Amino acid sequence: MEKMDCSSGEYFVQRKVLDELHLDEVAQKGTRSTKPTVGERVKESLRCSAPRLKHTILSWVPVLGWLPHYSFRENAIGDLISGCSVGIMHLPQGTFAVVSIMIGSVTERLAPDNLNGTSGTNETDARDALRVEIACSLTVLTGIFQILLGVVRFGFVVTYLSEPLVRGYTTGSACHVCVSQLKYLFGVKPQRFTGPLSLIYTLVDICRLLPETKVPELVQQSSPTSAGLTSRYSIDVVGEIPSGLNAPRAPDATLFSKVIGDAFAIAIVGYAINISLGKTFALKHGYKVDSNQELVALGLSNTVGAFFQCYSVTSSLSRSLVQESTGGKTQVAGVISSIIVLITILKIGSLFEDLPKAVLSTIVFVNLKGMFKQFMDVPMLWKTNKVDLLVWLVTFISTILLNLDLGLAVSIGFSMLTVIFRTQLPRYSILGHVSGTDLYLDTEKYKQAEEIPGIKIFRSSATIYYTNAEMYLEALQEKSGIEIGKLLTVKKKQDARLKREQEKEKKKAKKEAKKQKKAVTHMSNGSLSLKESRMNEEKVSAGLKGQNSFGLTETSSNDHYKGAVNRAYQHDTATSDSDSDTGCHGDDGVTQVSHHSEEEKGQACGSGTHSIILDISATSFVDTATVKTLKNIFRDFGEIDLDIYLAGCQACVVEQLETSGFFSESIPKSRLFVTVHDAVLHILHKLEQTDFVLTLVDICRLLPETKVPELVVSLVALSVLNVAKEVNDCYRQKLPLPIPTEITVVKTSFSLIQEESLLICPAGGILTTVIVLD
Repeated sequence: MEKMDCSSGEYFVQRKVLDELHLDEVAQKGTRSTKPTVGERVKESLRCSAPRLKHTILSWVPVLGWLPHYSFRENAIGDLISGCSVGIMHLPQGTFAVVSIMIGSVTERLAPDNLNGTSGTNETDARDALRVEIACSLTVLTGIFQILLGVVRFGFVVTYLSEPLVRGYTTGSACHVCVSQLKYLFGVKPQRFTGPLSLIYTLVDICRLLPETKVPELVQQSSPTSAGLTSRYSIDVVGEIPSGLNAPRAPDATLFSKVIGDAFAIAIVGYAINISLGKTFALKHGYKVDSNQELVALGLSNTVGAFFQCYSVTSSLSRSLVQESTGGKTQVAGVISSIIVLITILKIGSLFEDLPKAVLSTIVFVNLKGMFKQFMDVPMLWKTNKVDLLVWLVTFISTILLNLDLGLAVSIGFSMLTVIFRTQLPRYSILGHVSGTDLYLDTEKYKQAEEIPGIKIFRSSATIYYTNAEMYLEALQEKSGIEIGKLLTVKKKQDARLKREQEKEKKKAKKEAKKQKKAVTHMSNGSLSLKESRMNEEKVSAGLKGQNSFGLTETSSNDHYKGAVNRAYQHDTATSDSDSDTGCHGDDGVTQVSHHSEEEKGQACGSGTHSIILDISATSFVDTATVKTLKNIFRDFGEIDLDIYLAGCQACVVEQLETSGFFSESIPKSRLFVTVHDAVLHILHKLEQTDFVLTLVDICRLLPETKVPELVVSLVALSVLNVAKEVNDCYRQKLPLPIPTEITVVKTSFSLIQEESLLICPAGGILTTVIVLD
């Protein structure tokens, strides 16, 4: 039943306490599944229809989807301006600087400057021709890798590229581009370095060559139209731009084995740069990037371009920023820039031959301004999330020091480690109840959250699996204050001592029995006086009586002492709780409670803890380590008479627990509850209907709490045996208890374990306590 008052923002829900078994009945759990079978999916994939054909074509050729709806009024002017700007930058710059460096390092390794040990025009031409073949073979192999990765849906790796990782990676890439342009800016010619720390070596070499800087180069940057500077001071210019297109030519496949590793690295780096920029602009402008489609597009561009002697391509940081900052909205801007490059190659390339490279490097620096603004992420992340800040810094530093290929691998690996560490070191807390609600919150964070006496509610903020399962158990013991190892050790010692004492008493009883037998024999022979016989009988009786008294205080399951317990009072098995087999109740509970020493009770239940609730609502899956840990918790804590319950378990986790064989007779499903509140209500209700075994000493300890001095006088005046029989008969027949008016009632629950020692009336409210005094 649910009542809701929307005006006051309050609601009232009345329902039964639900464990997993009752939940299945109420919610009508079934095996219904909306997922198609394997056969249905295969049939659907092979089915051909007009809508499916249209969807397939649009997914592989997306231009057919957006081009018919292109808005000239909104996008034409911006696309035209940005296309022209990027097209002009394409002419001298070529492809992305970092990819150019990676390809250049491969060509220099396989075709060094002194290829045949000699120098000359012919040798230089042969070297350049070989380098072109190497670059083409490397490019086509890179494209093949990217197409294959796209077909196998490798784009899922994008999910591991978090925003701090992408921004740190693009900032590091911008630094690589910046350093690659310094030689044009200062007019120096540093050595070419490859591998880790190549950026540092290049920067150091440029600093060493700064005294050789050409001042006209710097002047040319501020005044690019200064006439005569280029020819007078030998300033580096773009130079000759070949006209026309080369005929298509198949790359040399014999070089594949030599460049296969470099090709894969370039494929990954090119894709990483492309998808990083794509995600950056997608977040800024609110659209989605298809990662697998990007892979296929890059692969086709590289594979087809390699037949026309093209470099491997990828997105350019500087030109992408120029296109976005000058108003480019759609791919039409790319088409316009491509047309400009094509016209330049065919007809007007000579007009750009005298363009100084220093001017172009300045344009690159200006357009990298947006990437360098990402350094402002550092103070922002310091205030908001230090783990993301660490990912940003590690990504940036690894990209700077290890280059883009190794830097990307290190940054992704570190990002994954942060996820592992977060789940391996979650926050553990003890929950308390907020009065008047069904909320259970961290007692360290909320002042109004108070622990329920006798109940510990333990929660982990992350999924329990093999990396943190052991820590989960350690945190449970620390937070609950129950050191299970020590308590089990104490219990074993107590059991061993009890066994020794029982064996000692047993031997003593046998010895006394032999003496009694001898006494009877002597009496029959007339060798023993009647007085001595009576004395021996009294000794034997005293020994047996002492043995029975010990059996009351230290009750054992040994068959020899079964006669010491009155079985007149028995639990109603029809109404007993289904989880009593592992708890501290019932006959087994009598045994365990009674033989615990005072020291052990003080350690295990110093705060009166009798139940522990494990809130596993944050757990999304379980593995074998989780199942084993939970089983051990149920077993070990059950041995010291602490009941364990699970709460907030998701349906998928319940199914995994069932599959792994977690539930059994010792761990029934009735120990699993829908919410923490359900588990708490169940425990409190169970306590009201549970009988506890107390000795005479325990009852006397309770007497001062009753604050009724007349209690002892009233109890002494009773005939205990008659009252005991009457009370137990009434309890079995579920009749009102015959409580005399002069007996003061005590709000405690007991059970009759030995009619000559004490009477404890059944559970269910206010009960009567009777003490037998001889």
